Amino acid sequence: MARISELIISHPEMNSFAQLEQKVVEAARNGEIHLYMDIKPEYPDTPNKWEFRLEQAFYAAESPRR
Repeated sequence: MARISELIISHPEMNSFAQLEQKVVEAARNGEIHLYMDIKPEYPDTPNKWEFRLEQAFYAAESPRR
């Protein structure tokens, strides 16, 4: 399970929502099958619909393209 808090803590170099979104994509591609939104990212560019954006990125990345 990929937890937003763990992704943020384990990558202190991140300073934008876009970078977090990329880490979510990487987690999905590395085999994670669940995404848990346990905290709201506090980046200046975090959009209002941040949960939707991260879910989209996660599930699009884990879906095999055929």
